Amino acid sequence: MEGKIVVAIDVGSYKIVSVIVRVDESINVLGVSEVKSSGIRKGQIVDIEDAVNAINTSLEAAERMAGYSASHVVVSIGGSQIESQNSRGVVAVANQNGEITENDLARVIDAARAISMPSTREIIHVLPRNYIVDGQEGIKDPIGMSGVRLEVDTHIISANSISVRNLEKAFSEVGVDVTNFVFNGYASSQSVLTDTEKELGVILVDIGAATTDISIYTEGSISYSSVLAIGARHITNDLAIGLRISLESAEKIKLYLTHLASKRARQVQLEEVAAEGKKRERPSDEIDLSSLNLPEELRMVSQKTLIEGIIRPRLNEIFTMIGLEIKKSGFGGQTPAGIVITGGGALTVGVKESAKRILAMPVRTGGPNNIKGIIDEVQSPAFATVIGLTLSTSGGESASNKGLNLGNFKVGLSMGGSTKIVKKIFSLIKSFMP
Repeated sequence: MEGKIVVAIDVGSYKIVSVIVRVDESINVLGVSEVKSSGIRKGQIVDIEDAVNAINTSLEAAERMAGYSASHVVVSIGGSQIESQNSRGVVAVANQNGEITENDLARVIDAARAISMPSTREIIHVLPRNYIVDGQEGIKDPIGMSGVRLEVDTHIISANSISVRNLEKAFSEVGVDVTNFVFNGYASSQSVLTDTEKELGVILVDIGAATTDISIYTEGSISYSSVLAIGARHITNDLAIGLRISLESAEKIKLYLTHLASKRARQVQLEEVAAEGKKRERPSDEIDLSSLNLPEELRMVSQKTLIEGIIRPRLNEIFTMIGLEIKKSGFGGQTPAGIVITGGGALTVGVKESAKRILAMPVRTGGPNNIKGIIDEVQSPAFATVIGLTLSTSGGESASNKGLNLGNFKVGLSMGGSTKIVKKIFSLIKSFMP
């Protein structure tokens, strides 16, 4: 078994997704699990016990599918606590002959990291945008080049320290170590955007349940990141209020409308109507919800009312807010590749049309690229972040040194793996106690 095993967990407000992949030339998905989120609101933990239970359920199901015991995980972090800024670092090249080494790169990035920041904030990423050697700009990799003065432009993403500590505590209670935290929007961009789009300049919009992440790329590198406190859950709320139904029923209707939007689903529905021999004519605007078995016994509704009256105004509001954020970034004129929409909200009916109308830019919806294995589960835009997490890290565990493989039983050699095994032994002993 070659390649590096990476375990990634996307901690969202609506769902918690765990994937176990082998990374070589592509992402080979070995195990995946999705559970309903609990104890998490707007990307932050609000009830640690509920969050631990949900994370544990998701991780264990992915482990069972992959036949693998995780000890280290890469975790997503988001919410409106995320902030970003650009910073420049400058150092003198250490070598007397002027050749730039990896040590120089580490020093210049440390220099860029040295920014004044409140004690309540923690740096998550210092992402190099481009290097400058003796005044020559636009250098992507200066190692081996000669020079006296090395500068770097970086993009720094920070999060609230308390949120980071709470996430760390939750994962330590699950019994795994966090290799690193990755901002949702940056993770999604790794799995969805093409190199050409990044070079041209592109805006990635990841619409989650409670928040929307924005990542703007110019000249191949990330230049701006932000999070809006609005998401696809707001559309569900609007449907629930407009139709006077529960949030669960509203979510079912929203997903059903998305399915209906595809021609194939519509064709199947027409064939079913023909097969049942229904003679009465029904206005094409009416849609039949009886197959959803809603507790409110809602049967026929007007498609126009749902899409144009309820969903479209909220989508317009979301993209108006995104437009204001793009304007605030100052990079709006440098993104000819337009907008790529991903995340669960990208599946909402009419999302592309609304984005085009409000932002007047090229728009496409995107899901994870270059994956194999159990791909049916993860090809949707809703899994962009979790697949991106596996690409956003050089961490992970080589299959050869992960553990002793005794048949189907794997003994973890790392601290995280042993913690998990000890916890499982204790819970087993407790179950026999009176």
